[in-house]
Amino acid sequence: MITEVNGIETYYEEYGSQDAPAVLVLPGWMAKASIYRIVADALSSKYHVILPDMPGFTGDTPEPPAAWDLDGFVDFTVSLINKLNLKQLTLMGHSFGGRIIIKMMNRPSLPFEVDRIVLIDAAGIRHELSSRAKYKQKMFKLAKHFMSDTQIEHYKETHGSADYRAASPLMRECMVKAINEDLTPLLPGVRPEVLLIWGTADTATPVSDGELMERFMPDAGLARIEGAGHFSFADAPVVFTNILRSYFNI
Repeated sequence: MITEVNGIETYYEEYGSQDAPAVLVLPGWMAKASIYRIVADALSSKYHVILPDMPGFTGDTPEPPAAWDLDGFVDFTVSLINKLNLKQLTLMGHSFGGRIIIKMMNRPSLPFEVDRIVLIDAAGIRHELSSRAKYKQKMFKLAKHFMSDTQIEHYKETHGSADYRAASPLMRECMVKAINEDLTPLLPGVRPEVLLIWGTADTATPVSDGELMERFMPDAGLARIEGAGHFSFADAPVVFTNILRSYFNI
């Protein structure tokens, strides 16, 4: 389905009865809504599950009109929830989707009520760079004063992450703005009950991030999926589904 949110034609999928309690699933960076259908398969017998494509990700929603920082994605998500007329819901976020939720829950007021939260291999904890990475960063900052714009962009393309290289110029700007914010100080502000689901072999957001979130969020519990990576729901679908169904009493 498509609805207009802040002037953006936004694609989303929905499963289950619209009269059932709502679960909104926010995707990881550049991930399509469709890869989270495992959540709908697990919950839609008793819940109204909504899977949106975020602006500029690899789904069917176009890029934002400008390079958003994290608050830009939060603003969009709040507007989407309002547009769908969701007054009470569960928020679920994978990776970058978790980053949006953590920032959102620290706003002084929201026009809807969040019953509970599920974070899957969530992002938001900024890690100290290794000595080697710090040295490379320092050398680049020095060298860029003598490089053309074309040379700087070529360096970023050849040395940046796979996500950075795959993104459009606009989404690269969004990525740089959004992921540089450390959300650790905001963890105590996430007041609803939180279920954290984490793959123990996650190298993008290590399980130590989940342990830190469990420690600093007021009402959080961590479920570990042994051997699973950053897409723990895809690596261990049966275990992931069983965790969800148990938590949601299905």
